[in-house]
Amino acid sequence: MSMVAQTRTYRGMTATTREKVDGYLFILPWILGFLIFTIGPMIASLYFSFTDYSLLEASKWVGLDNYTKLFTNDPKFGISLSVTFRYALVSVPLGLVLALLVAMLLNQKVPGIRFYRTAFYLPSLLGGVALTLIWMWIFSPAYGLLNSFLRLFGVEGPLWFQSQVWALPGLIIMSLWGVGARMIIFLAGLQNIPDHLYEAAEMDGAGTTRRFWHVTIPMLTPTIFFNLIMGVIGSLQTFAQAFIATSGGPNNATLFYALYLYQNAFQYFEMGYASALAWILFAVILVLTLVVIRSSPMWVFYEGTLRK
Repeated sequence: MSMVAQTRTYRGMTATTREKVDGYLFILPWILGFLIFTIGPMIASLYFSFTDYSLLEASKWVGLDNYTKLFTNDPKFGISLSVTFRYALVSVPLGLVLALLVAMLLNQKVPGIRFYRTAFYLPSLLGGVALTLIWMWIFSPAYGLLNSFLRLFGVEGPLWFQSQVWALPGLIIMSLWGVGARMIIFLAGLQNIPDHLYEAAEMDGAGTTRRFWHVTIPMLTPTIFFNLIMGVIGSLQTFAQAFIATSGGPNNATLFYALYLYQNAFQYFEMGYASALAWILFAVILVLTLVVIRSSPMWVFYEGTLRK
C-alpha cells in the first residue's frame, strides 16, 4: 500500500485516526456502563459514607461520625470482621488444597477422564441460593443426609446451622462444594508444566514426592497466586450462604461482614453507615490483595526466570 493511500483522509481524518475513533466507538457501551454502574455508585457511596442517609429522607452531612462509630461504638463491626476473617483463614487454604488434589487426580490419562472432569466442575456452576438450600437439607439435624449417615455408626451429629459452635464450620464445608472452578484453573496449570522437567528430575533420582515439591509446586505458583487472590476476595465478600442459611445467627456466629453491611443498608435503612462499612471492606480487600502481590516475588516462580 502506498504512502498516499495510508494517509488519505476520510471526512477530514486520516485512516489511523479513523481506526482509533472506531475503536473507541466500539467500546463506548462498556465505558458508559462502567461509568454509570460502577464508578458512579462508588463515588455516590463515598459521599454517603460521610452523611446520615436513611433512603427515606434527604442525606445530612455528618463528617467522620460514621467511621468514628464503626471503630468506637459498634461491637457488631468487630464481630463481623472476626467471623469473616476466621472463615477466610480456613476456607481459602482448605479450598486451594482440595482443588489442587482434585486437579492432580483429574490430570491422569485414564479412560473417561473427560466425564470425571465435567462431573467435578459442574457443581461449581450451581447458583448460591440453590446450593445453600441443598446444604440446608444436608445439614438438617433431624432428617438431614449428613446426620442420618452419622447415625448409622451410632454418632449423633451436631445441630450445624442451629449451633453457635458448628454453624461457621458448616458454611466452610459448604464452600468446598465450589472448588470446581479453582480445580479447572489448577488443571490448566498442571497441563502447562513441561514434561522435560519431570524427566530431568527423574533422571536425577527424584521420587514422586520430591518431583511434586520441587517441580509441580514451583511451576504451579503463578496459578496458586491467582487462585489465592481470587479466593481471598471472594471469601471476604461472603453473603448469600449466611443470609439464607442462618441470617447471621445463632448469636451472631455467622454474621459475615457483607451480611452486616446488607442489614444496615436494607433492614435498618442506615445507608450512610452501610456506605462507610462498604469502604472499610474495600480498604481491607485492597490491603490484603496488595500484601499478597507484594509477597509474590518471594514465592511465585515463572518458567525461564531465576530467583535473585
